[in-house]
Amino acid sequence: MPTPAPALQDVPAPAVPRWLLATRVLKAYVALTKPRIIELLLVTTLPAMVLAAGGWPPMGLTFATLFGGYLSAGSANAFNSLIDRDIDAIMNRTRNRPLVTGEVSVRGARNFAWILGAVSLAWFWFVVGSPLATGLTLLAILGYVVGYTLILKRRTSQNIVWGGIAGCMPALIGWAAVTDSLAWEPFLLFLIVFFWTPPHYWPLSMKFRKDYAHAEVPMLPVVAPTRRVAIEMIAYAVAMVLTSLVLVPVGGMTWVYLAAAAGAGAWFVVGCVQLYVRSQRGDQKLKEMRLFRQSIVYLTIVFAAVLVDPFLPDALSVWS
Repeated sequence: MPTPAPALQDVPAPAVPRWLLATRVLKAYVALTKPRIIELLLVTTLPAMVLAAGGWPPMGLTFATLFGGYLSAGSANAFNSLIDRDIDAIMNRTRNRPLVTGEVSVRGARNFAWILGAVSLAWFWFVVGSPLATGLTLLAILGYVVGYTLILKRRTSQNIVWGGIAGCMPALIGWAAVTDSLAWEPFLLFLIVFFWTPPHYWPLSMKFRKDYAHAEVPMLPVVAPTRRVAIEMIAYAVAMVLTSLVLVPVGGMTWVYLAAAAGAGAWFVVGCVQLYVRSQRGDQKLKEMRLFRQSIVYLTIVFAAVLVDPFLPDALSVWS
């Protein structure tokens, strides 16, 4: 009789290095802050600071404001992820977020959000040194967490319109960080972002309409015909462009800004009209994500023009 082979022993899985575990945890917490959303917020902060200073603000103040803005926006986004974890678990687009996968615990996310928020307010008060910017930062966090996430998001199809006000605040915060005051220029920048938000977000909502419907989130593209959504997008886009042009006389902008704002605005409005035409024809492919990406390019172009405008010669001023 052959000698039976010895029983195979369970081989323990190789231990995961601590540094790799720490990296995974760090990435999960960073993901809670939604960095890609924060990028857009910072795109509106820096130009507002440059416009307020009439040139480049002190580098220390610039870094401090942008870092504080990241902390505050990260806090608001972490609270949003915490509150909306039930929705995120249902939607295909969000089911891999850290609170859904268990990479971050509820307690960990809650503590992280509170700490980021507290540190950001202390940072604006003591490091940036602007009580007004601190107060505006607090309003932005409360507006996104309480106004949008807790009150509006699950109750009204106008959620992103009024809830989007929090995303407009960086323009005011950036200006206040430089001057510790406000003026008409930052309010116009605020309104540009306000009118931009619906035609920016609704195409994404169209693309993921089934996701939002399944999660019972009444985004306008879920509860209204595409034709109505497209018409409202055109109206908001036109208001956005007109507001950007009002900045020319109020802010003493140059022909460079005027050309950028008018050209990019016309391009984006045409994109909204094209979506409306496709919806009228009953096209199966509305190309919503193309318009979504156009909206990001539009905002980048306009605020880049705001950023460079103070450095251009006075001879290029529209009113010179």
